[in-house]
Formats: sequence, structure tokens, C-alpha cells
Amino acid sequence: MSSSIKRVVLAYSGGLDTSVILKWLEEQYGCEVITFTADLGQGEEVEPARAKAEALGVKQIYIEDLREIFVRDYVFPMFRANTIYEGEYLLGTSIARPLIARRLVEIAEENGADAIAHGATGKGNDQVRFELGAYALKPGIQVIAPWREWDLNSRERLMAYAEQHNIPVDYAKKGTKSPYSMDANLLHISYEGGPLEDPWTEAEEDMWRWSVSPEAAPDASETLTIGFEKGDPVSINGERLSAAALLSKLNERGGAHGVGRLDIVENRYVGMKSRGCYETPGGTILLKARRALESITLDREAAHLKDELMPRYASLIYNGYWWSPERRMLQAAIDDTQGEVNGEVRLRLYKGNMIVAGRRSEDTLFDDAIATFEDDAGAYDQKDAEGFIRLNALRLRIAASRNRKPT
Repeated sequence: MSSSIKRVVLAYSGGLDTSVILKWLEEQYGCEVITFTADLGQGEEVEPARAKAEALGVKQIYIEDLREIFVRDYVFPMFRANTIYEGEYLLGTSIARPLIARRLVEIAEENGADAIAHGATGKGNDQVRFELGAYALKPGIQVIAPWREWDLNSRERLMAYAEQHNIPVDYAKKGTKSPYSMDANLLHISYEGGPLEDPWTEAEEDMWRWSVSPEAAPDASETLTIGFEKGDPVSINGERLSAAALLSKLNERGGAHGVGRLDIVENRYVGMKSRGCYETPGGTILLKARRALESITLDREAAHLKDELMPRYASLIYNGYWWSPERRMLQAAIDDTQGEVNGEVRLRLYKGNMIVAGRRSEDTLFDDAIATFEDDAGAYDQKDAEGFIRLNALRLRIAASRNRKPT
């Protein structure tokens, strides 16, 4: 192991993997370890990580509440593009990684650390996201990824190492740990592994933590009115809320009505297919509401171009390129369209569904005087359509006259 590494900043959750990594770094590298724990709204107390780190002899412990920054500066900008990966996934895990990577690098710089370390495995996307972000922000940073170095490649070996080194770990008693690998923040909670490794096996109902099943949802619908300013949500039912509070409330209301469950097989950047289940109640509601508002406020071609750019933008985030010049370029183009995305959308939540019940904006491009099926008092001359059609048909008519008829 490199003797040049004297101090490392570790992304630390306090769970089995990162607790073992903490001790392993000290043992293998002979270095001082600084821990960093981010509160991104995972729904669990993060302070216990402090006690665990202290018990392992850590002197410098960072525990930070980043919920507001996470939603305001990462989730909402991503949502301005109506971003989904492979047609379904709202990128809940992916969008959290650039913020964590940024803080790891900043803490390393503040403390003169030689490297950062993470607990992502060599099979997943997170190793790529953490490290691409770190290198983009600090080119010379060293990254230690224990899962690519050690032979502790099973839960049994990790538990044996923890016992051997007197590492205090929750779930030490057999059978108390969930069979799933889970990741949670204010945008979503994900489930992988265990029974889900068989794509034919249906997820068990007691796996889901944030939402009721649509069958068990209330028999009465609930109406929400979401207000937007420059593309970002700012209020629910007239009450202005901070970014984190707004998303948290939408998670609560959406989950209560069975909104936001997802079961997909996705294509990981490293090449394999992976089955995952996700709960994203608030994000699912926001995507529906945003598209409804953009339908009346965005120019047709701007809206269509956004939709064409979105899959590329989504792939950049999924694959870990948040800090890349191409993502920033796309973000600037997307943000340029959002100045007129102001107004309100009314939605009804009912048994897993979201029904758009109304949308309005002072910046609307919807002109009822032109769109009406009644007398438009000359606002639109229907005879103009004849020339429009003939000009657009010209190339088709020329081709057909040369016997290039469609087959």
C-alpha cells in the first residue's frame, strides 16, 4: 500500500461496510481517517455515525445537513429537464453522488488529506460517479476504493473482520438486516439484491417503506395545487415551502396514495443489467406537474428540443458526468427555457395515479380565442391551412411523381 497516503477522507455511513473500511484503511495504509457523513434526507438519524466513528478512534468527524442544498442545487436543476433514465428511472441515487463527491474533495482540501475513499463496489455505478466527480473537481486527488482491493467480498467475511477487530456494527445479530441493498435520500429510496436478483420474482409488499400499495390507498382522491417559479416548485396549496420541505411533503402525500413505485431492469454504465425497485413519490408528482405547466408555457420547438436533449442529459447524470462541460452546457440551454415556466398545476392523487385537473399561468401561450371550436371572430383564417399543407407536401409530391412512392 502507498506510504505517501497519510490522511484520508472517507464517505462514512456508520454501517457494516464503511465501518470495516475505516479500520481497514488504518490497517492497510497506516493513515489517519477523517469521516464524512451527509444527511440528504435518508429518513434515518445520522448522528449515531458520530458515536460509531468515535468508538473507532476517529478524531475528525464531519456530519452535515445537506438536504436543502441537495434538493435546491441538484434535484431541481435536474428536474428542469424533466429527466428520466431509460424512460422510467428518476435518478434518485445518481443525483446525490456529485454533491457527496464535492464535499469529500472540499474536506480533503481543508484538512490537507492525500486521498478520499468510498464504499462503492466494483460492480456498480457509484464508484464511477464518485470518482469522475472527484477527478473533475480536483485532478490530482487519489481515490481509494477498498472493494476493488480487498478480499472481503461477502457479508460473512465482513462480519468476521468486524468481530476480529472489535468494530461496533449494527445488525451484528444474524437475521436483523434487510435482505436488500438500500439507498435513500429526499428524492427516493432504492432496493436491490436479495430476492430482487431474480427479475421474475415480485417484490414483497413489506419491502416498500415510503408508500402504501395502490390497492390499500384511500378510496377518496386528494387534490394538490403546486406553484412554480422559473421552472422550480415553490408552493403546495398556496403555502410557500423551502425546496427540501416541499419535496418532503410531496413524498408524504404521494406515498399515502401509492404514487411513485417503480420496478425496472436498468443498464448500468459498467455494462451489466441490474434489477432495482424504487420509491419516488414526490419526484413522480413533480415530473407530471412540470410537464403539464410546460405544455402551456413553452414554445413548441423549444419543448420538443428539450425532449430530444433529455435522454442525453439523463445518461450524463446516470453515468457520473454531472461536473462535465457537456452537462453544464446542456444545463445552460435547459435553464434558458425556464424563465416563463411560472404558474400553478392542480393534480388529483388517487390509488397510484396522478390526474392533471388544471393548469394556469400568466405566461401561457395557450390562446383560447384561436384554439376554440366555436366562432373565433377571425382570429384564425382556416384558408391559410391550404397553402401550408401544399408547401409541406411539395417534396412528397415531387418524389411520388418520380415513382418514389412509399412502400
